[in-house]
Amino acid sequence: MPSNNLLLEEPIRMASILEPSKPTFFPAMTKIVGTLGPRSRSVEIISGCLNAGMSVARFDFSWGDTAYHQETLENLKIAIKSTKKLCAVMLDTIGPELLVVTKTEHPISLLADESVVLTPDQDKEATSNLLPINFSGLSKAVKKGDTIFIGQYLFTGNETTSVMLEVTDVDGEDVVCQIKNSAILARQLYTLHVSQIRIDLPTLTDKDKEVISTWGARNNIDFLSLSHTRGAEDVRHARDFLSQLGDLGQTQIFAKIENTEGLTHFDEILHEADGIILARGNLGVDLPPEKVFLFQKAALYKCNMAGKPAVVTRVVDSMTDNLRPTRAEATDVANAVLDGSDAILLGAETLRGLYPVETISIVGKICAE
Repeated sequence: MPSNNLLLEEPIRMASILEPSKPTFFPAMTKIVGTLGPRSRSVEIISGCLNAGMSVARFDFSWGDTAYHQETLENLKIAIKSTKKLCAVMLDTIGPELLVVTKTEHPISLLADESVVLTPDQDKEATSNLLPINFSGLSKAVKKGDTIFIGQYLFTGNETTSVMLEVTDVDGEDVVCQIKNSAILARQLYTLHVSQIRIDLPTLTDKDKEVISTWGARNNIDFLSLSHTRGAEDVRHARDFLSQLGDLGQTQIFAKIENTEGLTHFDEILHEADGIILARGNLGVDLPPEKVFLFQKAALYKCNMAGKPAVVTRVVDSMTDNLRPTRAEATDVANAVLDGSDAILLGAETLRGLYPVETISIVGKICAE
């Protein structure tokens, strides 16, 4: 009798997996946003990033003054002319971001089970038992048992550079915490994040407005990344402010979702914003790890249905120090693209990473495949 076996056609020829990638044959339609900074601000490196596939340059004003970023931007302009590659400019606001204020260049060791005091007195020296911060209202926002995270560039996930604290007492404006894991704060920029607690600071701060009205207006920025967007009113307020600055009325606003409040009001934010940035660094702290992927998939679907571009962050963290991504990271990039992400945003990987050009090249190849 004739065989009734069903012949299954391979969706992908297995042999093709062994063939070399040809990014020039089918360039990635997914855009790559690269953050320019200490490791990626020379004309040579920026030219390499452009040739590797960077199409948006992000300027993060959480650190560095306008003169520093202006010099980087001038180098970008030279690189654009020499490579003949187009590149947009994105200004990333600071927003209600809490920072550990440390003036020392010496590493600060934090030991598990020890106590550390968070104080708004920025004149005090940062030590293993005392960390000055840039916000005087923390003691009113937290209570005993709350969780506070401190990490470099929005928490690498590395236990030696990120620390989790538990609030044990509030003493006036000081917050006393128990250190949950040992860590070493070895550099000067550390972000403080209180899990699922609203910080009573404006989304668009006075410093943000000053930077936008001076540096942003002078350079006619293409995109504004609105950090810590918590509701539609934040987007409307930013748009009203931009409309008062001449040509910046055409600047597109990308709302960065990085806390549970932004998640709760996601639909209304999506309606008002020109695009969405899924900031998985802070979201990975505010949400349980097993919930982050659910939000990512739901948010990407909503953005696709609304016809609004979506950007995913924190995809190849390990490439900050390594030449190749992990297998999980490579798959993460691919799944973001398959789920409908329009762009991948690289932060520390290009800002201070050892291999900014190689990182953009590898992410671009994954997107193209």
